[in-house]
Amino acid sequence: MTASIFIDGAAGTTGLEIAERLAGRSEFSLIALDDARRKDPAARAEALNAADFVILCLPDDAARESAALIANDTTRVIDASTAHRVAPGWTYGFPEVEGRRNVAEAMRVSNPGCYSTGFIGLLAPLVRAGLLPADWPYTCNAVSGYSGGGKGLIARFEEDRDIAWRGYALALGHKHVPEMQARCGLTLPPLFTPAVVPAHRGMVVEIPLPLGAMKGAAPADELRQCLAAFYADSPVVHMGKSPAEGELLLRASNEGNDRMDLFVFASGDGSQVRLIAVLDNLGKGASGAAVQSLNLMAGLPETAGLRL
Repeated sequence: MTASIFIDGAAGTTGLEIAERLAGRSEFSLIALDDARRKDPAARAEALNAADFVILCLPDDAARESAALIANDTTRVIDASTAHRVAPGWTYGFPEVEGRRNVAEAMRVSNPGCYSTGFIGLLAPLVRAGLLPADWPYTCNAVSGYSGGGKGLIARFEEDRDIAWRGYALALGHKHVPEMQARCGLTLPPLFTPAVVPAHRGMVVEIPLPLGAMKGAAPADELRQCLAAFYADSPVVHMGKSPAEGELLLRASNEGNDRMDLFVFASGDGSQVRLIAVLDNLGKGASGAAVQSLNLMAGLPETAGLRL
């Protein structure tokens, strides 16, 4: 049976990439509004309530507004905004961490943030297993391609080719921090330092660990073994192979994918570790994650339509 889908915000980067992953799939039919109707509240409300599945690709306030317009108990929602990531009644759309059944059975799913996906994917299993303390003041350093900033930032980077690095959220309090803290069960919010580089897509997320100063922290080999076991059955999240050249590269020519690779690098004496996640901010960090959750919710193979 074909399920109907309405992508609210289909003209944005995330919405366009979701539509690409759904193109040609007979399991779904898209409800589309033309340019004249997609900002009409009545037309949007009609589409929101007519769809079996709604995917919100909107700013936070608009996503809350759209969710509130759904007046039935059958339409199921995936929200790609930040609005509902720590909200009661919403299931966090990270199946590997939150449980595939939980996502599959949910009526309301909040898509994880791109940076958050790397941070949580690395840290949550280790804290849950008691291999790293929940009360440590973690830091997270990350760089992303500029496509994650939406059309405005894309235009800025493509018009000003002299930008080599853009640090932001300098006053701290980045909007991903609450979900990073909550989903990892941390006592303290992590100190998060994001930046944008002149690549259209791609992302590297790092958590440095001074193991020698962390009471109760497990050695690097145990951290690596825990992550490998935790994601052993995942077709999307994998342990990456140590690069022979001793370096990881984020290439501007990257075409993107929906997987995430995790790495654990340690100093010779084991006193320091770098946890690193490499993913596509538009893939597992956004559109790929939404389609993965949609597949589970629709009772379909988890990886259908994904680029792995």
